[in-house]
Amino acid sequence: MTFKQIIKRPEQSFFLLGPRGTGKSTWLKEHFSDAHWVNLLNESLFQRLVARPETFVDQLRSLPKDKWVVVDEVQRLPNLLNEVHRSIESEGRRFVLCGSSARKLYRAGVNLLAGRALIKHMHPFVPEEVKGAFHLEDVFSTGMLPVVWGSTDRIASLEAYTQLYLQAEIQAEALVRNLSGFARFLPVAALLHGQTLNASNVAREAGVARNTVGDYLTILEETLLCFRVPAFEAKLRLRERRSPKWYWCDPGLVRAMKQRLGPVTPEERGALFEGLVAQTLRAYRDYEGAYDRMGYWQPASAVGTEVDFVLTRGEAKVAVEVKSGESFHDSWCRGLRAIRELGGLTRRILVYPDGPELRLADGIEVMPYLRFVELLATRTLWPTGS
Repeated sequence: MTFKQIIKRPEQSFFLLGPRGTGKSTWLKEHFSDAHWVNLLNESLFQRLVARPETFVDQLRSLPKDKWVVVDEVQRLPNLLNEVHRSIESEGRRFVLCGSSARKLYRAGVNLLAGRALIKHMHPFVPEEVKGAFHLEDVFSTGMLPVVWGSTDRIASLEAYTQLYLQAEIQAEALVRNLSGFARFLPVAALLHGQTLNASNVAREAGVARNTVGDYLTILEETLLCFRVPAFEAKLRLRERRSPKWYWCDPGLVRAMKQRLGPVTPEERGALFEGLVAQTLRAYRDYEGAYDRMGYWQPASAVGTEVDFVLTRGEAKVAVEVKSGESFHDSWCRGLRAIRELGGLTRRILVYPDGPELRLADGIEVMPYLRFVELLATRTLWPTGS
């Protein structure tokens, strides 16, 4: 079975960034089949360009100026971007610059071409990309990475993915000095999924220094496996918590990094479902411009009261609470009721895995996950005009 990713093809130069295994190269081969390819995973080509970077310039001179050029795994040789920049400006040439890490690009001081190339992200699948093959329990178990989704043995693929990440992304690119320490850190970082960050606790559990934890967390972000959701400061006469929350981009990766790929336990479901909703929101922000900013809200003085996601678009806001239980309980709405006085709040939505769609007397909307995804996909999350 084949699946169609919903990311749209730009008509100007762009970076295409995303974790390994999200199908970037496959999508590019489909949409840029007649482009000139520079694949930096080809070791002989990579070594030639390292030894003689001007070979890249020589290649470009031989091409028609209207021919697209795809540079795959561009983070391996970020100094090529100097010539890309010049070629865009002086010749109007168009490039696709594909990578699974932004780390070396940032570390090399590259300014991502000063806005002359768009920045696009590719994510794990969202439900509309897999249509009738979507089953929430399978997603909890092994996630939605395309490289895993298309495998006949998804668990084996996830196990292989973790080793590939350590070897191809971390060891080969020399991102850490102590590979064994980083490997010990990964299961601890997986336990952070859906939690507020506390670097001291992570350092103690992983047996590494606190400042090393900060470096390791940054590596996970810059290799695009993890992301932070900042605290939203609502200023509702309450002091809000300011530490960010931490998420992995895929439920399967969380479980693979913890080395727990058996049946999903009830204790796992809450964080896995919340993380799935967070990642779905990120994907539709990048693919459809679903909102401008996302944060979570939790008053520091009110333990147990929070709203998982506050989405902002202009002055308008939507509050989204996520619960993993099978049957709706009114107590789930505590946070949504506490935030009701927030200025610009247009909707309060509670998302749960499956069940009837409800509208409560105080205006809170209760809906299953796939219905919420439909709002994002059809651009009907926001009232008309907001």
